[in-house]
Amino acid sequence: MILVFKHLFYKNYVGLSLWPFIFLKHNELKKDAVLINHEKIHLRQQLELLILPFYIFYILEWLLRTVLYLNTYRAYQNMSFEREAYHNEKDLNYLDRRRPFSFMNYFFRT
Repeated sequence: MILVFKHLFYKNYVGLSLWPFIFLKHNELKKDAVLINHEKIHLRQQLELLILPFYIFYILEWLLRTVLYLNTYRAYQNMSFEREAYHNEKDLNYLDRRRPFSFMNYFFRT
């Protein structure tokens, strides 16, 4: 389910997945197939990690990478969950062939 809630977002962020919802900053973003696909990849990640552990791992990885990079945005960009989603967001058929826990392939990449 896609919901629009502009007050949820900080700076340039426009989409957020919180199982089972996709929140968008503006209504017209519902037409952005790449953004929606990116968020659907996150929903799949959340589901395969049984939702709550996903959020724990997400925060822990972000904290670890923040310490490594000394930059919160660079840490975000280099998280395994985000790398998988950004790398495959333009492939609208990616989720049809995605293997479980594919985000792990992006954990050690630099």
